[in-house]
Amino acid sequence: MKTNIFKPGAAIKWAAVFLASAALPAFAQNDTNRFHALVLAERGDQHEAFVAAALPWLKAMAARDHFALDVFENPNSFNKAFLDKYQVFIQLNYPPYRWSDEAKAAFQDYIEQGRGGWVGLHHATLLGEFDGYPMWPWFSDFMGGIRFKSYIAKRVAGTVVVEDAVHPSLTGLPATFVVKEEEWYTYDKDPRPNVHVLAHVDESSYEPSSDIKMGDHPVIWTNEKMKARNIYILMGHHPSLFTNDSYKTLLRNAILWAAGDKNLDKSGAGETNRVTK
Repeated sequence: MKTNIFKPGAAIKWAAVFLASAALPAFAQNDTNRFHALVLAERGDQHEAFVAAALPWLKAMAARDHFALDVFENPNSFNKAFLDKYQVFIQLNYPPYRWSDEAKAAFQDYIEQGRGGWVGLHHATLLGEFDGYPMWPWFSDFMGGIRFKSYIAKRVAGTVVVEDAVHPSLTGLPATFVVKEEEWYTYDKDPRPNVHVLAHVDESSYEPSSDIKMGDHPVIWTNEKMKARNIYILMGHHPSLFTNDSYKTLLRNAILWAAGDKNLDKSGAGETNRVTK
């Protein structure tokens, strides 16, 4: 397993330590590494604690499951040739704006042509006009034609209800599981007509209760119209998720499935294939 961290000019103290300990030579595919994963991580602001917890967890998963992991904090270097080195793209809360036109075109090609798989978390559906950046219509369509509307800022616990228990990403999950301290995003419309919903949140289970609701509220889904294996997981705000066994099982399954792994066993043994349906 090889892990590389790529940072912009402004260094964050803890990340500098992580870089010193984790950075290794450039990736070379071999019999040990089953696949090569790209992580686009959103640093700073309200999601820093979650991302700071996610990165060492991902590093440990890569070691156990025998894959290489490269971490980037912006998509500036992304183009078609660059993305072709990776079998799975993990969008770790980085929102779908502030991307260059070249990076957008490369990502669209990556998903539409099935050049690799994709796992998007939480902030990956922050769709709209933000910080002076326009809407990315293609990404909105990719996520079911949605636009971000609101969220539960005070954070509440909610019960996630599995709808498709046979999907590989949900293997080993209970029929329901509780996620604590989440910002449950709402959208301008239900994505269900345009995507395959794998799980929803039971809004009546919110603790404490909230008036911010959608009615039907999908929280895990995949767009089967795309050639790439893809999965969006709404939950991804609080670092306590990495003490939640159901969430960790879900995220591990999702990464291995999106990467084209044929065997989601606990031993880490398995094969990979170029992403196909």
